[in-house]
Amino acid sequence: MKKVPLTDVRLYTQGSNNDKEEFIQKFGRAIQEFGFVIIEGHNISEDVINNTYSAVEQLFALPIETKLKYVDNSIIGQRGYVNFGIERAKNNTIGDLKEFWHIGREHFLNSKLKSEYTKNIWPDNDVPNFKQFTLDLYCKLDQLSQVLLSALSEYLNLPKYTLPQMAIDGNSILRALHYPPLNKEQFHSGAIRAAAHEDINLLTILCETKESGLEILTRNGKWLQIESHPGQMIVDSGDMLSRVTNNIIPSTTHRVVNPLNSRNTSRYSLPFFVHAYEKCELNVLENCKSPSKPILYPPIIANEFLLQRLRENGLVKT
Repeated sequence: MKKVPLTDVRLYTQGSNNDKEEFIQKFGRAIQEFGFVIIEGHNISEDVINNTYSAVEQLFALPIETKLKYVDNSIIGQRGYVNFGIERAKNNTIGDLKEFWHIGREHFLNSKLKSEYTKNIWPDNDVPNFKQFTLDLYCKLDQLSQVLLSALSEYLNLPKYTLPQMAIDGNSILRALHYPPLNKEQFHSGAIRAAAHEDINLLTILCETKESGLEILTRNGKWLQIESHPGQMIVDSGDMLSRVTNNIIPSTTHRVVNPLNSRNTSRYSLPFFVHAYEKCELNVLENCKSPSKPILYPPIIANEFLLQRLRENGLVKT
C-alpha cells in the first residue's frame, strides 16, 4: 500500500449487512497489514474537537511555574502535566521534544472502580473550560472505541463483544500533546519530537492535527508520512492488542519528526489511548493460537503491563 487506507464508520453503524462486512474487512485488514487506518463518519463534531484544541493551546501557553503545579508526583505521567523532555521512547536514552497532559476516566459503569483509578488533575482556575471540553471529547472517543473494537472482534471471527468488554471501564487516556517550536541546539541534539515507538494500549485514536510530522513504519520497513483532513481520525494498533491476538495484529511503530525550518511552529495533538481495565488479564485469544501458531506472550495483568512500559519510558522510577 502506498497510502493509508480510508474507510467510513457509518458503514458499520448505519449500513446494511454488506456495508458492515465491507467496513469490518477494510478496517481489520488495514490494521493487520498496514498498522494504521484513517476513519471518517465517526460522529464527533468539529466543534467538540476545535473547542478542545483551543483549551489545550491555552493550557500549554501557561507559564512553566504554573504548569508544574499540576504534576502528579505519585506516578509521573498517569494524570496531569508532564514536563518537556521527560518521556522517552522504549530503548531510547534521549527524551522526546514534547510536553503533555493526561486525562483519565471519570465515568464508570462499575462505580466501585472509581476509587481504584488515579484521579484526574484539573487546571480549573487557569483554564476554566479545559475540564468540560476534554471530558466531552474523552466520552465520545470512548464510545467510538467500543465500535471499532467490536468491528475488529468480528474481523478476527470472535464474538463482537470480545475486545470491547476488555475496554469497558478501561484505564484509557486522552493525551493533550504540545510540541513547541525548536531552537538551534534542539535541532542538533539528536532528539526528535517523538522517537520511534509502539503504543502500549489496544488501539489509539488520533484526532485530526493541524500540523504534519507523524510518520509510520510500514510493514515493509518504509517510513510514510500520514495526515488526516477535517472530519477524519487516524487509528493504530498497540502492544496490548498485539499480545491478545498473538501478533496476528502487530503493534505499529511510528514517530513524530522535527519540523522543517519553515514549519517550525507549535504542533498540538490529541491521541486517545484505548486501554484495557486495570485488572484485565491479557491472555492470547482462543482462535489466535493453534499448533502452527504457538502462544508468543504469557498472560499478564493489564496494569502490570502498563507499569512495566511506563518504567521503560522513563515515567516510573521504581
